[in-house]
This record gives sequence, structure tokens and C-alpha cells, in this order.
Amino acid sequence: MHNKKEKMEAFGRLLDIMDELRLKCPWDREQTNESLRANTIEETYELAEAIIKNDNEDIKKELGDVLLHVVFYSKIGEEKEAFDIADVCNTLCDKLIFRHPHVFGDAQADSAHSVEKSWEQIKLKEKGGNKTVLEGVPSSLPSLIKALRIQDKARNSGFDWNKRHDVWDKVKEEIGELEAEIEQLNPDEMEGEFGDVLFSIINAARLYGVNPDNALERTNQKFIYRFNYMEQKVREQGKSLKDMPLDEMEDLWQEAKQNGF
Repeated sequence: MHNKKEKMEAFGRLLDIMDELRLKCPWDREQTNESLRANTIEETYELAEAIIKNDNEDIKKELGDVLLHVVFYSKIGEEKEAFDIADVCNTLCDKLIFRHPHVFGDAQADSAHSVEKSWEQIKLKEKGGNKTVLEGVPSSLPSLIKALRIQDKARNSGFDWNKRHDVWDKVKEEIGELEAEIEQLNPDEMEGEFGDVLFSIINAARLYGVNPDNALERTNQKFIYRFNYMEQKVREQGKSLKDMPLDEMEDLWQEAKQNGF
């Protein structure tokens, strides 16, 4: 591993390269905050995928791509005389110190949960910070992650189940309400009740320490593997999936399951 001097030199090298690219590369010179935005989102998702795969080499590469975007936006800010990378770093440092009074001040925190709980109150006190607890949840977050963040913030304000197993009564209640609406075949009401069921399931996952987004992605990857396996076996037989009876598909599905996924 590198020492602090080497790390600072590497970061300085990156800043020098960005300065040169902005001057000499036609593509880099034309980029704006708006043109970079979609790429930034894509790079973030690629990092998330590398993390799920637990591939350290890929995580390193994707972190570099995300860092490039941080430096790029900072360079654009500098050209506009709005802010530079030092302002970005100092703003972050100030926020970290302010939000960790148990480290940099006299406050006490004996668990991760107590830290999270105090953060919500601290954010409300910050200059230019959140006016309400849920204001800190970005509206553009994917719905599943947004639901989890909403529930986390509500919990840190004391709004949560006293006993986590009680959540299953709520899950059953919401499923019952969904089944009732399905019988009526009202599309709008069914959609609303499906949302309530999903929200309650996400809540249950949170209470049991399961990240629902990670859990769903594991199932996505599992389904992809099994479906691809089934498709390949059918192709080897000179057949097509759409022409195969469902019971034969099920046999191949179980075979894929037994093969380790």
C-alpha cells in the first residue's frame, strides 16, 4: 500500500492530467455538467455492479472512473470561478467534522445506530441543510432504494416498530388488501396496493438487516444464470423455448439450480 505522500502525488498527477485534457482534447474541452451527467450515472452503476461481484480489480477501475467525474465537475466549477477541487474537499471535511461530534467534539455515541440517529438531528441544524427529515432523500433515487432511505430516516427519528416481527402482520395486511383489489380488477387500486406490499416487504428486509436492493439483484443474477442455462440446453437440442412444454422447462430449471446457482 502507498504512504500519504504517494497518495497525494497520485491525486496531484490526476489534477495535472485533467488540466491538460481540458486544454488540449477537443472532446474533454466541450464537456459541461449537463453532458457529463448521464455518464456519471452510468459509471456509478458500473461501480455498484463491481461491488456486487466483489471484484477488487473492477472496483478499483470503476472508482477511478467515478473519481474522474468528481475532478471533471470540479474543473468546470473552477473555470466558472464558482468553486474548485479544494472547495469540494474542504466542504466535505467541514461536513464530516460537524456530523461527527462524537469524534471531533464532546458528544457520545456507543453504536452505529446511535450515530445514524444523531445525524438526522444534526442535518436539520446545518446551514442550508434539510428543513424536514425526509427532505434529504433525493427524488431521483430508484424507487426501491428510495423506499429504504425513507424508512431509514423515519427510524432515526423514532418512527419504527417496537418489535421487528410485528412487521409481518403489516405485510399480511397489505397482501390481503391487494388480493381484495385484484378481485375487483381495478388497475389504479391494484397498483396502489402492490406498492404498499412492496413497501412493507422492503421494511421487513430493513428490520432484519437485509439490503433489499442487494437481495433483489442476487435473485436477478440467479434468474439470468438459470434462464441462460435453460436456453442453451434447448438450443443444443435444436429446439426453441417457446415450443417447449412448461414441464420440460421446469426440469431444465431444476437442473440449472442443481448445478450451483
